[in-house]
Amino acid sequence: MTPNGPPTGEPINVGQLRIRYLLDGTATGGMGVFELTVPPNSPVPPPHSHKHNEEWIYLLEGVLRCSVDGTVRDLTPGEWGFSPRGSVHHFSNPHTDTARALVVLTPDIGAQYFRDVATIINAGGPPDREKLLGVMSRYGLMPAQLS
Repeated sequence: MTPNGPPTGEPINVGQLRIRYLLDGTATGGMGVFELTVPPNSPVPPPHSHKHNEEWIYLLEGVLRCSVDGTVRDLTPGEWGFSPRGSVHHFSNPHTDTARALVVLTPDIGAQYFRDVATIINAGGPPDREKLLGVMSRYGLMPAQLS
């Protein structure tokens, strides 16, 4: 993001999901902010936890189903959810409209994580599970079954 201008990052498409970074906190080790767009019934990441990060999600439009440690909520515009470090969390959009949210990670895992995941997910065919697990592990994410 430029100091007084719009975000400079290009959208990152991970399958049907779109991530557009507004603030990449990896340079400072601080907070990161990105816009997440989730079309209806699109494939989403599996339930997972973060070893080093807390995550907030603020819904801008649509309805987004969020689960944190087994508690499931449908967020509507103006509502937010929080995933503490180490909590198992997940999101989905089983609804009819596209959902759009702001996501805050602290400290940030960065846009490069999503670029690395996109390379695997967008390669065609079923994703290479071992490669995906390797990327997740490098950034401190753990699938729920390994948590």
